[in-house]
Amino acid sequence: MRHDPFPDDLVAAQRSWVQAYEALAQPDVSRATVLRRRLVQLSADVYFHPYWAHPRPATGRADLLDLVRGEAHKRVGAA
Repeated sequence: MRHDPFPDDLVAAQRSWVQAYEALAQPDVSRATVLRRRLVQLSADVYFHPYWAHPRPATGRADLLDLVRGEAHKRVGAA
């Protein structure tokens, strides 16, 4: 589905959310509390971003996550 480009700060927050989530998913995480708190804050940053204040397609949030995960996948494949 076609949508407006996502603002850079929203993409950066979603990217940080994915990184924190993946770090928290690792076994033996010594900074679990810090990561959980960071994940909660980033979730709020993404969810309540002004970009979502206007009517958007229901798939917008999923498209944002797909965009960020696709970037990560490309970086891993290029390495």
